[in-house]
Amino acid sequence: MTNIPYRGISATVPDLLAGRLTMVFGNISAMQPLVREGKARALAVTSLRRWPSVPELPTMIELGFKDFDSSAWFGLMAPAGTPQPIIDRLHQETVRILARADVRERFDVLGMEPIGNTPAEFAAVIAIETPQWAKVIRDAGIKAGE
Repeated sequence: MTNIPYRGISATVPDLLAGRLTMVFGNISAMQPLVREGKARALAVTSLRRWPSVPELPTMIELGFKDFDSSAWFGLMAPAGTPQPIIDRLHQETVRILARADVRERFDVLGMEPIGNTPAEFAAVIAIETPQWAKVIRDAGIKAGE
């Protein structure tokens, strides 16, 4: 494979649909509608486990790519120094909203799984992934703006 750097998945989709690219690694929420419409074919998910919205898709590990894990996540953050009572209230309201059936249904349609973990748990995820992705960036020689 040859890496062709694009600025985001939305830039790759037209070239994929036009046949100028043979494949892309895309976020499930961006690619799932194209798959449902028959415009693209999903081959696998890049997470450690099969994804609930597309349980028929194998993981890259199942296809023989040892230790392959590239999961995208989104998080709610506040500026450093935000008072703890405000952080607590934001977390409480976020968890309440994520528990709503209509919100969970919308996330499901997008192929996303809302988690709503605590600020400390989210900080631990960031602390674990930062050095992992720093190594990938360093080993690949990726520079800012590429």
